[in-house]
Amino acid sequence: MAGKFSELDLYDLNGLLTDEERMVRDSVRDFVDREVLPDIEAHHTAGTFPIEKLRTLGQLGLYGPSLKGYGCPGLSNISYGVAMMELERGDSGWRSAASVQGSLVMYPIWQYGSEAQKNKYLPKLAAGELIGCFGLTEPDHGSDPGGMLTRAKRTADGWVLNGAKMWITNSPIADLAIVWAKVAEDGGETIRGFIVEASTPGYSAPEIKGKWSLRASLTGELVFEDCHLPADAILANSPANLKGPLSCLTQARYGIAWGAIGAAQACFDSALQYSLEREQFGRPIGGFQLTQKKLAEMAVEITKAQMLAWRLGKLKDAGTMTPTQVSVAKLNNVGIACEAARVSREIHGAMGITDEYPIMRHIMNLESVKTYEGTNDIHTLAIGRELTGLSAFS
Repeated sequence: MAGKFSELDLYDLNGLLTDEERMVRDSVRDFVDREVLPDIEAHHTAGTFPIEKLRTLGQLGLYGPSLKGYGCPGLSNISYGVAMMELERGDSGWRSAASVQGSLVMYPIWQYGSEAQKNKYLPKLAAGELIGCFGLTEPDHGSDPGGMLTRAKRTADGWVLNGAKMWITNSPIADLAIVWAKVAEDGGETIRGFIVEASTPGYSAPEIKGKWSLRASLTGELVFEDCHLPADAILANSPANLKGPLSCLTQARYGIAWGAIGAAQACFDSALQYSLEREQFGRPIGGFQLTQKKLAEMAVEITKAQMLAWRLGKLKDAGTMTPTQVSVAKLNNVGIACEAARVSREIHGAMGITDEYPIMRHIMNLESVKTYEGTNDIHTLAIGRELTGLSAFS
């Protein structure tokens, strides 16, 4: 079993953080060591999540930490980033729970909701008294959300919602969902966001079983069968197109760019410790050239990812961050985390496939992280579009 975590910091990322950012990182690190790691393998094996601890994330200020007002902490985006990094060092499922709540549920209400909606929902979401989920992806429309089939029709006193969403984190336990649907208006169709409470008749959220990845995370569907919503359920200030949901995904992708570093760090640290303890041919395997090459290459890539995420955080705090810059960081950092996990498994040898070490759990989780919030292919093409001015997809 790996010993106490020792952070890799070749370029002194610690020195680039403010006192407040270090305090946030250290408090989340302590929480992960104390509350997440002791039973994460058991939850992974059982395919469960300790939902009773979701309220604790709110108490720690980890839901929408960079949002201001309405019970939100108003911390820097780098504080948000290092918090997600530490949570994903524990498990991607934990980071997903916090990321979805803050970036995909609270952010659209904070950015596009009315004052009444903000006052009603944000304080309780920030405190973890309410848990939300985000419905955009559909069974037949993942990378092409514009093809969604979910529809919201106006009625005399509100809306009627019909459709289905797929691969929705937290949906089985959510108190409310942010749902994106097509609406007929102005002689055509627009895309609008709605706040749908789970108590609405016709709303259901069956859990998805049989996952080999993100097993310690609650994932489900959202099904809407003639759900009657009040007139004020709509996020009236959102753009009448995909810019609304995509802006939310940009927030979540930012957190993933940091979170992936945590998974990579966990795998690297376990490999480093194991290489110093495991002896073959009369010496620790960390003393052999090939093992040192693997460790050095992992360390260099993790260091590059740290610097990329830190710079992205600075741009976000300055209000100049672009979606393409987020794509660069998400694409790179998840990619290096996947490779670090696999190389770490090699260093652990046969022990790397056991639950005595976190390697295989992170490998399986990262296969999902590589896909959700935009696949590697889509982010690659988004960067290509920025470089050439030509879109390879519509």
